[in-house]
Amino acid sequence: MPSLTRFLAFSTVAVSLVGKYSCGPISKPAHLPTDCGLIYPAFQGVPASNADPYNFNGTSTDANSIASTAFRVNQKSGATTNAPPNLPAANTTVTAVDGDMVIPVSRRSLSSIRTIDNDISRRTNSDYEQVFGGTGTEFEDRDAAIIGTAYLTYTLVSNSTYNVGDCLSFCDATAGCVFVNLYYEFNNEMLDHVYSQHSNLKCAAYGDVHSAEEKINFGGQSLSGTPEGPLTYVQQSSGWTSKSFGDPSAPEGYDPLPDLGGANEAPGYMGFVFLNKYDVDACAAICNAQDPDDVGGSCKYFNIWRAVVDGVPTTYTCALYYIPADTSTAINYGQGNLTVTQSRGYKRITYVLDGGFEDYTCDGLSFCYTDTTSGWLASSPKDGYYDASIFHYQPYAHSGEAVALLGSATGHDNYSGMLTYGSSLSTEAGVKYVIEFFHSSFYSGREGEVDAFVEVYWNGNLIGTIRPNYSQWKYYKFEVVGQGSDKLYFRGGKAPSYDFIDDIFVMQA
Repeated sequence: MPSLTRFLAFSTVAVSLVGKYSCGPISKPAHLPTDCGLIYPAFQGVPASNADPYNFNGTSTDANSIASTAFRVNQKSGATTNAPPNLPAANTTVTAVDGDMVIPVSRRSLSSIRTIDNDISRRTNSDYEQVFGGTGTEFEDRDAAIIGTAYLTYTLVSNSTYNVGDCLSFCDATAGCVFVNLYYEFNNEMLDHVYSQHSNLKCAAYGDVHSAEEKINFGGQSLSGTPEGPLTYVQQSSGWTSKSFGDPSAPEGYDPLPDLGGANEAPGYMGFVFLNKYDVDACAAICNAQDPDDVGGSCKYFNIWRAVVDGVPTTYTCALYYIPADTSTAINYGQGNLTVTQSRGYKRITYVLDGGFEDYTCDGLSFCYTDTTSGWLASSPKDGYYDASIFHYQPYAHSGEAVALLGSATGHDNYSGMLTYGSSLSTEAGVKYVIEFFHSSFYSGREGEVDAFVEVYWNGNLIGTIRPNYSQWKYYKFEVVGQGSDKLYFRGGKAPSYDFIDDIFVMQA
């Protein structure tokens, strides 16, 4: 086999001699059709049809839309007068999508997400501190309960004393709880006579910390069925919070970024949702289920942060991206009286390293190709020649500078080639994964690409075939179940029907 340097030199001479309208190399086997005007990829040919380069920086975070929606959304609540105690903690729900308010129901499959859990080990009373106190229990004293974000549930604790300890224990036992509001509610017959606790001392649990200025539920409701009946009122409303929260555990299939100072303003933006509480697992599930972008594919990164307006927690933003962001773009610290807090980023793990083939370079040249890189093996059947290859040449690539090709790069034969990931994947048995990639078959024109195809193999088993004929870059996805240390390869191409593959990912579903 000639050296790469000799082959590149030969290809340069060939291009300069035969020009754009060559019928191909003289050694082309007679059984192949004559395709005058086609210069094969190995000779740095020009595709029969060229689309404009994709603009991966064309979409950036719409910070203005996020901020304006945060000023309009209202997702604050608390323990109501007629709800029974000890209901399951409220599910994570979506309250807004890309600026539009929605009925607070689970988006897609959010109901399947496990309840948020900040992995706080069992706490004692000394692990809490008081945020604000009550106004007293004298006959004329009046107070108000919290109406705030991330309300979870409430219980009734014994009112034989002002039972702070049992209330904190309730928070300790409630997943996601970091704050409780303890208060007396009077003139509520349900508390006094119906519920088994026979106590009017309410302990409301929240997934966020609240302040005294959020005490706005003063009661004032008649529960007797007549307007003249006694009105409910609140006394001795205090707030207690955990002294330390710790970082939430990274969702399955994601790696956390270092602490972000602000929210990301980054390319590859896919939109945002508001959540009713700070829930990284819910945000990850939304990212996983997000419809793919035509240019960038699936969601591969999310930025979750808390919006505080005028010092009060207001909502929880989950911003989605098909390009993983980093700390350098975490530059949005707020707008006007909105402050960005608790901003964290999570990058989706791909089990294929160098799925864009960018590790293969030309040592300063703009064009080269090979059949082996550090991560990939491109192979041909017997008597085949470069029926699979990896190119460093930006005009052929979907993104970046490199791409894989199936089909004889030199036009030597019409055999199908095989592109194999060079090592076993670090996958686990029984876990669901998605294989995704971008594919194009437009190099040889509509007639030349009629036989274009790609087969996808997982552990030697064919899991899917695409037969796109003539096609610009298009996103494809296949779902599989891991067996552990799984194997991935692709087979396809039949020169002059060429199949280009780029941006391969294997991620948890």
